[in-house]
Amino acid sequence: MSSENGRTDGGAEGAPPEQLALIRESVRKAEVPRAKPRTWRGAALAKELPVARVLVDKGVLHLDRYFDYAVPEELDADAQPGVRVRVRFGAGRHRVREGRREGGGLIDGFLVERLAESDYSGPLAALAQVVSPERVLSEELLGLARAVADRYAGSLADVLQLAVPPRSARAEQRPSPEPLPPPAMPEAASWVRYERGAAFLESLASGAAPRAVWNALPGPEWSDELARAVAATLVSGRGALVVLPDGRTVARVDAALTALLGEGRHAVLTADAGPEKRYREWLAVRRGAVRAVIGTRAAMFAPVQDLGLVAIWDDGDDSHSEQHAPQPHAREVLLLRAALDKCAFLLGSWSCTVEAAQLVESGWARPLVAGREQVRGAAPLVRTVGDADLARDEAARAARLPTLAWQAVRDGLRQGPVLVQVPRRGYVPRMACANCRAPARCRHCSGSLEGQESGAALRCGWCGREESGWHCPECGGFRLRAQVVGARRTAEELGRAFPAVPVRTSGREHVLDTVPGAPALVVSTPGAEPVAEGGYAAALLLDGWAMLGRPDLRAGEDALRRWLAAAALVRPQGAGGTVVVVAEPTLRPVQALVRWDPVGHAVRELAERAELGFPPVSRMAAVSGEGDAVAEFLRTAELPREAEVLGPVPLPVTAAGRPRRVGAPPPGEHWERALVRVPPGRGAALASALKAAQAARMARGAGEALVRVRIDPPDIG
Repeated sequence: MSSENGRTDGGAEGAPPEQLALIRESVRKAEVPRAKPRTWRGAALAKELPVARVLVDKGVLHLDRYFDYAVPEELDADAQPGVRVRVRFGAGRHRVREGRREGGGLIDGFLVERLAESDYSGPLAALAQVVSPERVLSEELLGLARAVADRYAGSLADVLQLAVPPRSARAEQRPSPEPLPPPAMPEAASWVRYERGAAFLESLASGAAPRAVWNALPGPEWSDELARAVAATLVSGRGALVVLPDGRTVARVDAALTALLGEGRHAVLTADAGPEKRYREWLAVRRGAVRAVIGTRAAMFAPVQDLGLVAIWDDGDDSHSEQHAPQPHAREVLLLRAALDKCAFLLGSWSCTVEAAQLVESGWARPLVAGREQVRGAAPLVRTVGDADLARDEAARAARLPTLAWQAVRDGLRQGPVLVQVPRRGYVPRMACANCRAPARCRHCSGSLEGQESGAALRCGWCGREESGWHCPECGGFRLRAQVVGARRTAEELGRAFPAVPVRTSGREHVLDTVPGAPALVVSTPGAEPVAEGGYAAALLLDGWAMLGRPDLRAGEDALRRWLAAAALVRPQGAGGTVVVVAEPTLRPVQALVRWDPVGHAVRELAERAELGFPPVSRMAAVSGEGDAVAEFLRTAELPREAEVLGPVPLPVTAAGRPRRVGAPPPGEHWERALVRVPPGRGAALASALKAAQAARMARGAGEALVRVRIDPPDIG
């Protein structure tokens, strides 16, 4: 073996020039640090705008701000404002390598903007990943989300979780259809029944931004009228957004829009749709392929381009109030959109909420109503049965339905279906003394006693104990009556009284959408009433006192809204339509139903609330938690000088195993609630103060007891 061969085996000194060049090149490559994905250690940064401002998906108030990250050169093209990104979050200042912060867990976020330099003096971590180049967060949507977060004392990240649906890669890969040209101007049709109906459509078509509170006439025409308002907006080349309370109303407006404009002109956004379908429809709206959107409250943030109209139907429905933080109401979100986008606004309903009346009273919106002759021609005949009538009625004492109600059912069944509305679900949810109507309560825990379907002994709805020897502690009576009889028990009673007539029920377990026009009894809970072909011949509204007697500020308004919704499905008085309501006829909501005057009722309610300083004239927030925690929170919060604290008062204890309402305390815990009230114009200051106090508590760590803050609580007792 030669010495050259020996040197070749042990080193590179005798290697050919080609091999030496390859060795030197490999050494040079080894000396240059390789960029590692998601840390990008040693990677070059973008030459222009190397800083990305990111909103991280941490829905806690003390982190409700933007964070700056470095943009690697390889991500420069995709890292554009509005895209989803992943970043490392939580690394301390000591975890710095080669001038860049490293470590922390991966977390999702949105890239808000690109900057030339950061105002943060320390080292920046690099963007870990651009999840998708799809720009889902526009400047308009970001501004709306920030406005909603500020109004409801919430975090921007929580609002964007409601506004931007989860990503579906398959939906992003599918192209959206080409946008269609504006449609032709629709005819006014049934809008001519309203005093300014045709003029409202013409204003929308001309590109103006009218604002109206629409008191719809009873009957099925409302969905077609809403569709024509959307079509008139599309004529001007602008977009439209309609928020509806549930999937059944969405289906009706969907059918009306399809019949009026054809396929492909509107998108449907509901939480019930699958993730891929919902995201695909959302992307079509974001890309400008579709300019009209209808949906439930999940659609209130829909990114409609060049928005010309926002509309909401039945704003008093509980479904419009979001249950996830910061719990915004769809009506308030659309009001913000109308102000930010300077677009038209339409609030429609058969009834009228106090908030809607305030919009008209303040001059912000105009009333869109029909004349009294039109109202009388479209509404059914409403008759009442009060306590005096029940006392004289032998049938009402033996059974639960008075003679007038039986007669209305009998006469109505000759013409078509009859609707029976009961205010509670179930069999016999609550029992009371037959003599004095005192509620029947458990001797062990004071829970409400409930009747059983099998006819067995009473059972407590809280602790589950059976009660066989009950007697009334108020009057000593032993006879019980159903305080509120549920849908199934009512269906049984009516089925026995009219054995040849089919009985259908609609409620939480099974909600009917439509029923045939043939004679039948339809027993429904409020909000679950199906639409009858040709309208109902009659309707019974039972146990009105139970709805009116709820300990809530909105009890009368809500009872009237539910009655009107059921009565609006009945044929007009000229066609024989009759409604019988079992409630004291002298009460204001009952009188408003008889006259079909929800606007007058709302105006009077608004005047009383203004005198007493109740919402919506004032702004209010609810602070709930353990007693000491609530007291400490209110003591440290820098509330506005005009703020008035009401309470705190104890909240009902949630029993273990029972359904838990949103915002209720955990089972077995004793919570208190305080209400904080401020005069008009100070709502923003109140929300800011409560948000700052809550953020300070969260920053202090896990040792702080839980305190919940809700702006504009839907029920305040």
